[in-house]
Amino acid sequence: MMNTPQMKLPVMEQFLTLQGEGRYTGHSAYFIRLGGCDVGCVWCDVKESWDAGSHPLIEISTLVENVLHSGAQIVVITGGEPFMHDLKKLTQALHENNLRVHVETSGAHPITGEWDWITISPKKFKAPLPETIHLANELKVIVYHKSDFDWAEQYASKVNPDCLLYLQPEWSKAIELSPLIIEYIKKYHKWILSLQTHKYLNIP
Repeated sequence: MMNTPQMKLPVMEQFLTLQGEGRYTGHSAYFIRLGGCDVGCVWCDVKESWDAGSHPLIEISTLVENVLHSGAQIVVITGGEPFMHDLKKLTQALHENNLRVHVETSGAHPITGEWDWITISPKKFKAPLPETIHLANELKVIVYHKSDFDWAEQYASKVNPDCLLYLQPEWSKAIELSPLIIEYIKKYHKWILSLQTHKYLNIP
């Protein structure tokens, strides 16, 4: 975990949009993308988020004001890897304003803060911690290769019984892999298809 001042966080970008993936697809949400990541996915589409030091430190109070001004009821904290930072103060401040707080994480760092929805997307480059995988409300496995189906099943066996299970094609291989994912879900009914709808619709 980085030595980040409790009341400030490195923010790469923040914006009002629609959630594009998983259970809350299509819901309006205010995204806060934090800087800093040590997972290093080769297919990451926001590699500019990796260096926390290249992004401005913003007061938590300012972030909350921005969310409230947007009118959104859901806030999604993403990255980078959000849990390279202690997010207790941020989640407290958002909850004090009656906002629903979601996070998207690799699960590779201890989870801090209080969350209404936790999406864990495990990465082969740095595996989720055993204590984080049990906290997932949804498991979102990015399918980059045919072998990833077996890998997905390994994590499906570790999550809690109420966790939703999603398979999502990696964007650059979506045309190739989507048919395979569809056939897999037809056979193994516990899985749900997740698509990056924001990319199809050109939504930020």
